[in-house]
Order: sequence, then structure tokens, then C-alpha cells
Amino acid sequence: MVIYVDMDDVICDFKKAFDEAILNDSQTKYPQSQYGFFADLEPLDGAISAVTAINKSPQYEFYILTAPSPRNPLCYTEKRVWVEKHLGYNFVEKLIICSNKGLLKGDILIDDNISGRGQERFEGKVLHFGSSEFPNWEAVRSALRI
Repeated sequence: MVIYVDMDDVICDFKKAFDEAILNDSQTKYPQSQYGFFADLEPLDGAISAVTAINKSPQYEFYILTAPSPRNPLCYTEKRVWVEKHLGYNFVEKLIICSNKGLLKGDILIDDNISGRGQERFEGKVLHFGSSEFPNWEAVRSALRI
């Protein structure tokens, strides 16, 4: 089974960094447009061990599927740097950056949004990360049996 996992607010803590940037400088309208924003995101609790386990599982063909930020042309590089820093070089080849997630073929997409970036047109099952059914990585791991 092909499984895709989103980055922002699924593997890494976009919201925390965004909120902290606004608190530090209320004049900054788009903190994600600042150099280093994506490269410096913190991993979410349990994310690193979960995606490592999914990747090692023989039942899944694992990929990271993330949308780019149109406000930060450097996000492509920063997301790639983040993946190597937190997951290792082997995960770099599993990184897909695409603004329309509905274009990809697969069985499962784990994402914090169920629409907006093509998630609503994804042909497989979307696990809504952060929802009441999948509030955290423990719930996702239980559903995936890993």
C-alpha cells in the first residue's frame, strides 16, 4: 500500500512556529515567508518514530507529500533540508513537493487538512491528522497497526 504523510502540522510543528513568530513581531503578516522558517520547524511529538516505523513496515511504500508555500520560494530547499536533518538522507528520496495532492496515486494520505491542496480529490483514504479520530501519532499508528 502506498502511503503519503504531510509535513506541516503532521510531521513538523508549523502552527507553533507561526504563532510564535506573530507573537514576536505582530507586523509580520506571513512568517512562513521568512528565510529559515521551514528549516527550523520542530518535529511533532511521536512523528519521527512513527514515520520511521511506517517506512520500515513491509506493508507500506512510504512517501512524504508536502505542498510548497507560495510565499516562500526557498521552502522547497528548506523542507528538503528539514527531512535530512530530522529523518536522515535516505528519506530525501521519499520527499514529494506538490501543490495538488490529488494528482498522486496511493492508498492512504495522512494530512491535517482534508481539502485545499487536492486532498478532496485523493483517490485513497485520507486520515485527518489532528481530528477526533486521529488526534496524534499514537492513534495513527494504532490504525495502521505499526
